[in-house]
Amino acid sequence: MTTIASHFGFKLPHLRNQHTDTHLRFSTGGIKRTRCPIISYCLINSRSLNPKCTSARLFLARVSNDSEGAADASSQQTTPSDYGSTSRDSYVALFVRMLGLDNDPLDREQAIIALWKYSLGGKKYIDDIMKFNGCTNLTVNLLKSESNCTCEAASGLLRMISSVNLYRDLVAECGAIEEITGLLSQSVLSAEVKEQSICTLWNLSADEKLRVKIANTDLLPLLIKFLDVEDLKVKEAAGGVLSNLALTHSNHSIMVEAGVIPKLAKLLNPDIEGSKVTRKEAKNALLEFAKNEYYRILIIEEGLVLVPMIGASAYKSFKPSLHSWPSLPDGTEIEQSPKYPSRFGASELLLGLNIQDKTVNIEERKMNAIVGRTQQQFLARIGAIEMEEGHGNSQDEPSSMSRFTILPWMDGVARLVLILGLEDEKAIARAADSIADSSINEHMRISFRDAGALKHLIQHLDHRNSVVRLAVARALARLSLSNDVCHVLEAEGVIYPLLNTLKHSDVPRELMEKTLDILARILDPGKELKSMFFDGPVNGLKKKLDSETNTDITKTDSTPGKEVLDSAVLARLVEIMKSPNPNLQRKVASILEYVTIVDPCIDSIISMDIQSGLDAVFSTKVLDEPVFDTDDQLPEFKVVELEEAGLAISAASRLLTKLLKFDQFRHSINLTHFTRLLRKTLKSDIPLHNKDWVAACLVKINSFSNPYLDFENDPIITEVVLYKTIPRLIEKLKSSFSQEEKESAVVELNRIVSEGMVDWGKVIASNDGILPLVNMIGEGSDRGVESGLAILYNLSMDNENHSAILAVGAVPILRRIVLSKGPRWMQALQLLRVLPS
Repeated sequence: MTTIASHFGFKLPHLRNQHTDTHLRFSTGGIKRTRCPIISYCLINSRSLNPKCTSARLFLARVSNDSEGAADASSQQTTPSDYGSTSRDSYVALFVRMLGLDNDPLDREQAIIALWKYSLGGKKYIDDIMKFNGCTNLTVNLLKSESNCTCEAASGLLRMISSVNLYRDLVAECGAIEEITGLLSQSVLSAEVKEQSICTLWNLSADEKLRVKIANTDLLPLLIKFLDVEDLKVKEAAGGVLSNLALTHSNHSIMVEAGVIPKLAKLLNPDIEGSKVTRKEAKNALLEFAKNEYYRILIIEEGLVLVPMIGASAYKSFKPSLHSWPSLPDGTEIEQSPKYPSRFGASELLLGLNIQDKTVNIEERKMNAIVGRTQQQFLARIGAIEMEEGHGNSQDEPSSMSRFTILPWMDGVARLVLILGLEDEKAIARAADSIADSSINEHMRISFRDAGALKHLIQHLDHRNSVVRLAVARALARLSLSNDVCHVLEAEGVIYPLLNTLKHSDVPRELMEKTLDILARILDPGKELKSMFFDGPVNGLKKKLDSETNTDITKTDSTPGKEVLDSAVLARLVEIMKSPNPNLQRKVASILEYVTIVDPCIDSIISMDIQSGLDAVFSTKVLDEPVFDTDDQLPEFKVVELEEAGLAISAASRLLTKLLKFDQFRHSINLTHFTRLLRKTLKSDIPLHNKDWVAACLVKINSFSNPYLDFENDPIITEVVLYKTIPRLIEKLKSSFSQEEKESAVVELNRIVSEGMVDWGKVIASNDGILPLVNMIGEGSDRGVESGLAILYNLSMDNENHSAILAVGAVPILRRIVLSKGPRWMQALQLLRVLPS
């Protein structure tokens, strides 16, 4: 009764001491089934009572009729302060006692409903309930009830209790998380019960300790599943719990493995209906995941883009072109057709209405770029941009400068391009960084190209702010991974500002690396093989490069790459090539190789002492370290160093090979010195595939040094065979999936062995070639078995190889061949006789 009275802001003084007159009789056996009319009335009407109501005259009259005696006027006019909280506590205690396990299920149901409604009054009412020990345990126990009403009320009461920080741990200690897990696992459950239960978890997940507990139970897949339900409140609650769980970094891995990112990303799809709360919680969770680089990639793969929040004032510098002929976002202009005057002059006001070409067929990706640009520019013009995040006011701008939002890719790409055109330097740098992070696949790179990002980025390469230049270089480096984007960059004249950046010796190292990345991709030596397929700039862009001026380098319509022949640029490239960084050495060597192809004017290259740069690459310290016999002995950092050095050496060898065709260059270098360096490199531990150009260059130098070359007895040719050809054949035996390739390799290897080359056996053994040879004789064709047996027989002539041949299981295979009496059984028998028994 105090529940009702408290909700209505009045007390029932005439019932304070009338427990003996009621029909309820308490005993050790529990409560009798006969109910007090007052309690029955309160419980029946508990759902319709308004906790905030303050008028209760009518209700008092009804209660008095069920009592022995009527309430007089003075009773009805008694204020709540006359009786304090004692009366209220007594009736809360009554309902708490009715929650006991020994009471009738219907009584327990009505009691939990009354307590739930009572708790809606706020913290003071929740405190009244929590004064009674065991109330939380009894409430948690009711989650096992088969009645939906009971489960809903119990979950609702737990939701209210857990909303108070003081009681949150107590709710968890009483086993609420485990019971809610079992409740939500039921196949049939009403939406109301789901809502109250998940909202309880939402409150509990505010505690960091409890987040870990929730994430490591069966609740996580259930919460993810609830993101697909139709009930909006259930979906909101599930999104809220997942958003809170994402606040704990240790939960990220298990949540991502459970597949939460695609589900959350789906909620942000503009084509799918959803509430603002659901979208907000999904966005908050994804923003937490996006702090991890790997998870950020997963988010972008779902069609979302991270966009920096820069504040509404930054967009005030946006100046739309209101009176210009329409063009595509990438700069492609739509051809103007003859104007036909409209009846009311709309053709003069709305440009573009007179496009009469019916054959115009705009690709879907370009249409998306147009739509995205139009939407974002409209929001910027009316001052409503970033309003969807609630940060459109200037008061929030300082805090927003470090924040991000997540937008669908079409809007996100257009927003980032729009920011690139603003005047705020920090905003431009953050937008360029977001473009770099978002350019993870060809779709995104082409989207930025179609949206017109390249033109803005190229313009900012000469920005006075070094932070902006570095961010822009990062973005262009990621975008240049696309061949199509490289063509557009070349057509837009990106080479000139890049070279101007490179000429400055004080440029930061990271900016220099990104600049060389872009140049190496645009000035790719292999590009000449595809030149016949490239007919001018893509998308029909016509750029008159000679009309653009540059204070440092004069632009011409010549073949791209000739600008590198500028003496200052060449000197800088050679200087970088002398640095101990193998990545920079590789890129410089590739750029110089491209120059030698497009413009075979070698004098300028020789004048810059290119041989000193090549000498620095071949004299790397990694090659001076001791050689390991097996790959297993190589530590991880050593493997990385050898891989990087191998790539640089391969690029330098390729450049040297191209330069050797010029007489001026051959006469200007010491061929003997480079021969010694290349022979040392050939015997090193660099990856085998990096030795291809080393061997080719060594043979070419040897041909110039010794015109009358004896291929059978020449020591250089022998070393090429030992350290390049034989390891390559063994590698093919071990890794090829084609049986024909394996047989061809073992036949070629047998031919080399039959020539009696010195140390061939040691090379085969050191490269783990015995095992693939034994496998070949066990499963190969007649030709492969014959060659394999011949090689193994020659290897067996050296006693040091016996243990290795026996260890790989050669004896059982040889015995099987002998017993089969096949065409090669005599060879197998001879090998068995040589091997120790």
